Amino acid sequence: MVQACLAEERLLIAPLRRFVWSAWGPIAERAARAYVAGPELADALRVCRALAGRGDAATICWWDGDGEPPRRVADAYLAALRGLAAGSLNCYLSIKAPSLAFSRELLAEVVGATRLADVGLHFDSLAPETADPTWALIREAVTRGAPVGCTLPARWCRSLSDVDQAVALGVRVRVVKGQWPDPAGSDPDVQRNFLAIVESLAGRASRVGVATHDPQLARAALAHLCATGTACELELLYGLPARTPLEIARAAGVPVRFYVPYGHAWLPYGLSQVRRHPRVLWWTMRDWLSGWRQTAHP
Repeated sequence: MVQACLAEERLLIAPLRRFVWSAWGPIAERAARAYVAGPELADALRVCRALAGRGDAATICWWDGDGEPPRRVADAYLAALRGLAAGSLNCYLSIKAPSLAFSRELLAEVVGATRLADVGLHFDSLAPETADPTWALIREAVTRGAPVGCTLPARWCRSLSDVDQAVALGVRVRVVKGQWPDPAGSDPDVQRNFLAIVESLAGRASRVGVATHDPQLARAALAHLCATGTACELELLYGLPARTPLEIARAAGVPVRFYVPYGHAWLPYGLSQVRRHPRVLWWTMRDWLSGWRQTAHP
């Protein structure tokens, strides 16, 4: 009986997913281009120089396409490090451990180049199943003497316990809402969990990046970090409306860093996720509309 119900549900959902993607896919592909500086490293460096000209920092990340060989990904990271070192920019490199196939050998090359370039290295957060192997590489990078950062998604309950791991390692922390749901199946209050993570980091972490365009969340998180004397910054995604968050950071006397992707264009919520989970379309449109309202009605 249960199997029959599940089969019937799949028959109903599959056409919905195909419909959503047929309508949304072409729009999403075009919209994704607004989130990347361009296809080449030179595009990202150009944006970083423009940001530096107005006093803002940056982090760059090469967004690889599906099926990109790990060797090519590592080579792109190495080129990015050379470019950042030559430009003397206030910018660190963000990487995606799964794109390196969690290879310790490739990581060793990237870490070595990081130390030579005197550029920070940050590990982005991706799907839940990649969290533990990513943390293993973070520990490896710390052991090798790299200046490292990690990302804690507020959508995951485990992030509160990962705070202790980040503090013990002495790494920078970027707090994000996150795009993938909690693997345990629970549905935490994302804003409340975001602030709980920030409060747990306050006074303990070496530096905290508050990564959100949500004005109320940014204001509350930065205020708490500043009140506890914790080094912090507001991190914003290149391509999203930023006027109101920038005003909040300036008023708090907090520096701003932009996340600047380049390479393959994909939306922050991942086009493959839209294919499998139509509700991701709602998350994307909700966040985009929220950002638009902040710009139109600050």
